[in-house]
Amino acid sequence: MALTDTINIYCERLGPEFWAEPINAASNLAFILTAAIGAREAQKRGLRNGWINALCFLAFCIGIGSFLFHTFAQRWAGIADVVPILLFIVVYLFAAARYLFDLRWIYAVPAAIIAFSIALLARNGVLMLATKEQLNGSQGYAPALALLLGSALILAVMGRPAAKWIAAASAVFIASMGARIADAHVCGVFPIGTHFLWHVLNGIMIALLLIAIIRHGRLALHPS
Repeated sequence: MALTDTINIYCERLGPEFWAEPINAASNLAFILTAAIGAREAQKRGLRNGWINALCFLAFCIGIGSFLFHTFAQRWAGIADVVPILLFIVVYLFAAARYLFDLRWIYAVPAAIIAFSIALLARNGVLMLATKEQLNGSQGYAPALALLLGSALILAVMGRPAAKWIAAASAVFIASMGARIADAHVCGVFPIGTHFLWHVLNGIMIALLLIAIIRHGRLALHPS
């Protein structure tokens, strides 16, 4: 397989080999650990809920999908990388609307859809401030950051304890996006790049999101 056949967009990858990105690949263990932490938190509190189970499973799938992308580096692996991330965002939106904001299903579903639609506008706003090359393709994650920041603010106004966890997740996500953007600009001085920090920090960010909904969501008060 020639290097031109692989998706070569990270500092660490210098060839087409399976282990051409060993640090980027191995750092996906952060997501596997996050999934285990979330499942353990739910188990300790006796929470047997499909939404929580789905979020933990998707965190695990994010790690597997990203591992495949940073080893095979093919277009199909890129799809395996992105799909679990999108599904996690969508599922967390619905779960948060229901269990963090205490909305009934009839309101939670449209609220989540509207929030996601509005957040998409953030992507265009970011592109007005910098080019795709400068952002290293990270503009696609601007909606997720907008959702986190907005949720933290609203929960804080509501006086909900989950606000501090969502705010912390937002701060970590800002740092992880910085690491993703920096990867394209530090190759000359730091050959392995900084993309592995994107994985590690996002694992922490997802763990904070899971803890927020498990410890402080409506489920924590009514496990059944």
